[in-house]
Amino acid sequence: MAPLPALRMCLLVSFSAFVTLSLGFGLPALLNAATELLGVAGASVSECVVVCYLLLVLYVATPRIPRGLVKTTGKAVFITGCDSDCGLAIAEHLHKLGFTVFAGCLLKDKGGEGAKVLEEFHSERMKVVQLDVCNDEQVNSAARFVRDNLEDSERGLWALVNSAGVSTFGGVEFTSMEAYKEVSEVNLWGTIRVTKALLPLIRRAKGRVVNVSGLYSRMGNIAQSPVCVSKYGVEAFSDCLRYEMKSWGVKVCIIEPGNFAAAAGTLSRDVLASAANKLWASASRDIREDYGKVRFDQITALMRSQCNGGQKDPSPVLDDITDAVMSKRPYTRYNNMEPHWWIRLQLMTHLPAALSDLLYF
Repeated sequence: MAPLPALRMCLLVSFSAFVTLSLGFGLPALLNAATELLGVAGASVSECVVVCYLLLVLYVATPRIPRGLVKTTGKAVFITGCDSDCGLAIAEHLHKLGFTVFAGCLLKDKGGEGAKVLEEFHSERMKVVQLDVCNDEQVNSAARFVRDNLEDSERGLWALVNSAGVSTFGGVEFTSMEAYKEVSEVNLWGTIRVTKALLPLIRRAKGRVVNVSGLYSRMGNIAQSPVCVSKYGVEAFSDCLRYEMKSWGVKVCIIEPGNFAAAAGTLSRDVLASAANKLWASASRDIREDYGKVRFDQITALMRSQCNGGQKDPSPVLDDITDAVMSKRPYTRYNNMEPHWWIRLQLMTHLPAALSDLLYF
């Protein structure tokens, strides 16, 4: 039997050849048939290829089609995870655009830097709230604070942005049940907890819920099961909520950013090294012997390369969140990821699992 890397290469080459032949011969024939059905003179193969290429270029190069923007005056948004990174940036940005911002910060009561930055705005439209999304009492207290401090509680809360999240890595046999629970408690149950607390106000405003999911929300990966489990749940929750909220006029959007670990700095080289050492040290002797340090280090190196090779500019994610909050007709999903990750997502979600497994694992 051929080694797996050689088989994988053959499959990728075969798939590329199949796509090339399909585009070169099948697509022009289909286009000619379509033009004939429409009563238009048949186009040549070259013309068909040129038309398809132009359509592709237009699709890639054309900026997002304007779909109307809501007025920010008198509208309020609630954002979780505003201590740093994406949450802090989107709080600052939406405030600049004219929204009243309720910024949930985990470390507000402990003098966290993110809370200090936002409080230094000294603006009536920037309200910093202590919020641990894992704590029922704090979530309910934050919801009461929002209700009591809205300009007009009858108009409700325009948008909720669930951006609080944590990340980790580790193979299934190296990851403790506590680690699985901790990640899901923030990423999944925190999202659900905050959404349920604020949903009556959002329904009143016929507003929207914006849930930040991620690259691993619709496909798995090695050493990423804790994050995948939680993010798959966010996708399912968002879909179900969207179905239920349609009759209320509430939009539910999912932000699926690609690999922005480098921009967020959540899994830096030092953090990865420290986490890897703890995983190896806490594993049982049998697991260490079965896997071996060499294999374990290879997986760690793979994680390091993925984190270091991600996108370093978070502005595309901020643009997506802003569009989801402000557009009159927001998209259901926003996929902002590098081309190779987008292709991988399509292949892993559309090809038979046997083929996608051979291509990537």
